[in-house]
Amino acid sequence: MPKSLDVVAIGNAIVDVIARIDDAFLETHGVERGAMTLIDTARSDALYDAMPPGLEVSGGSAGNTAAGLAALGARTGYVGKVSDDTLGKVFRHDITAQGVRFETAPAADGPPTARCLVLVTPDAQRSMNTYLGACVNLTPDDIDPAMIADAQVVYLEGYLWDPPQAKEAFLKAARIAHETGGKVALSLSDPFCVDRHRKEFQELVRHHVDILFANEHEIVSLFETDSFDEALQKVRFEVETAALTRSEKGSVVMHRDEVHVLDAERAERVVDSTGAGDLYAAGFLYGYTQGRDVASCGRLGGLCAAEVISHYGARPEADLKALVAKTLG
Repeated sequence: MPKSLDVVAIGNAIVDVIARIDDAFLETHGVERGAMTLIDTARSDALYDAMPPGLEVSGGSAGNTAAGLAALGARTGYVGKVSDDTLGKVFRHDITAQGVRFETAPAADGPPTARCLVLVTPDAQRSMNTYLGACVNLTPDDIDPAMIADAQVVYLEGYLWDPPQAKEAFLKAARIAHETGGKVALSLSDPFCVDRHRKEFQELVRHHVDILFANEHEIVSLFETDSFDEALQKVRFEVETAALTRSEKGSVVMHRDEVHVLDAERAERVVDSTGAGDLYAAGFLYGYTQGRDVASCGRLGGLCAAEVISHYGARPEADLKALVAKTLG
């Protein structure tokens, strides 16, 4: 039977709280300029209460990909854990307003909803303070078999591989997807994430993943080599499809015996690289689920990445549908 969803993304459900502050705020509150710092509940509450009014939007890597897919017109679902609190309601409202189906039940107790407190100084520097909270408590019970079975592709965020219960949730989703004729995609997310879980990721890729997303640093780390070309040759024997991004060098996409080297799509300006990989995956998976060839999928990914790095934030500001139609038809 035809599937009613193109992609279901599974990841860390994080609310991005973005506010403009002055340099004195960083000094007063002991925030490291330009860094991404993991913080605990007490620190998160204190910093959140001290921040001036700002923008609160649903975020997280897979959440950004899901929103990008919806902006392109894909039928998209999302699985992630929030708490039954104010920011949990913000996350749910924002991602569903993007056109994404989000039905994961909120946690009635335990830690509050995850948030990334983004402090932007007048020089446009972004200092990020991340509290993981409820998002790491995703369990296999949060995986709805009917939703997974109804998706062409299930997209897994590598960041969520840390908590043991989330691993089981991933494996459950992958098993259901394959049993019902779907594909499983994985983003390696971060070189440090790969370093922590290299052997497990190798097993996951080899036995459960059809479509692999990685940047140059992540793929060479996965295969413990200093050579991108050597890593490319190795990944060809592990997955059906791979999309490997190389920043200004563009990307290399592989599908069975096909290999395509693609130039980077031109960005009007480069302002903020946040979300580039997330939106690349969105463009690629949109093309993939619409039956485009892998070279076109890679170009779609590059177009979406180029759009998102031209402004602040990890959500597209341009009309992605119009951009795709104008560029690729």
